[in-house]
Amino acid sequence: MLFDDKKQALCRIAVGAVAGVAVHVLLGYVLGTLGFFGDRLAAVFSSPTCSFPAPFAGWGILLSYLLFALLGAEIGVSTLPFADHGRTLVLRTLAHFALMAATVALWGGLNFGGAGAAFCLILLASIYVLVWLGRWVGWYVEVAAIRAKLGLAPGPSLLHWRESLPYLVFALGLCLGLPALLRLVDPQDVPVLSGVYFPFLLLPIGTFCSGVSLGHRHGFSPLYPAACALLSVAAVFLLFNGSALFHGGISLVCALVGNGVGTLLKKRATREKNP
Repeated sequence: MLFDDKKQALCRIAVGAVAGVAVHVLLGYVLGTLGFFGDRLAAVFSSPTCSFPAPFAGWGILLSYLLFALLGAEIGVSTLPFADHGRTLVLRTLAHFALMAATVALWGGLNFGGAGAAFCLILLASIYVLVWLGRWVGWYVEVAAIRAKLGLAPGPSLLHWRESLPYLVFALGLCLGLPALLRLVDPQDVPVLSGVYFPFLLLPIGTFCSGVSLGHRHGFSPLYPAACALLSVAAVFLLFNGSALFHGGISLVCALVGNGVGTLLKKRATREKNP
C-alpha cells in the first residue's frame, strides 16, 4: 500500500474516480460544442471507443471511462504524503508515477497511437516534476524557517545553487570557451578537434568529472547539469549549427550522472564516519 492512512486514501480514490468520470463527460460536451480543438480530439471524448472496431465499440467506451476514473483516483491520492522521509518516500513516489504513466500511456496509445502515448507521457512527466518541485521548495522554506527560529546555522542553499556557482565558471570554460578555442585552431576542411575530439571525449569527461566533484562535496545539485546543457546549446548556436545540438544532451546526461555518482559517494562517506 502506498499510504499509511488507508481509510483516507480509499476515500480520496473514490472521490477521484468519480471526478475523473465527470471530467471525461465534461470534456466530451465542451469539445463537441466548441469544436476549435479539432474534430479528432472532440470525437475521442464524445465517442470514446478507444479505436476499438464497431462490434466492440461499447467495450472501448467503457475502457475509456475506466481509465479516466483510474487517473482521477491516482490524482486524488497524489496530495497525500506517500511517506515521511527516506527510501520509502522515493519508492512510493516512483510507484505512483509508474501507475499514472501506465494509465495515460494506455489511453493515449489507444486513441492516438504511439505518438499520442509519448506525448501523454511527456506531458505527465513535466507536470509531475513541477508539482513535486513545488512541494520540495515548500518543505525547504519550512525547514529554513525552523532553523532560523532555533538559531541554527543556515542549511545548504535551495537546490545547492550557491554551492554550484564556482563550478559554473568551469562549465563556462568547458562548454563555451574550449570549443571556441578549438574552432580557431581546427582545419577548415576537417574540424577534427571541435567536431570529434571535443564532443565525444573532452565534453563528456569534463562534465562527468565536475559533476562528481560537486556531488561529492555538496550532494545532488540539479542546476549544474541544466547549466551545462544550456551553455552547450548556446555554443551550438554561436559556434556550430543545428547538427551539433546533441552536445546539449551529452552535457546534461554526463553532468547529471556524475553528480549522482558524487552524491552517492558523499552519502557513503557520511555513513562510514557515522556508522
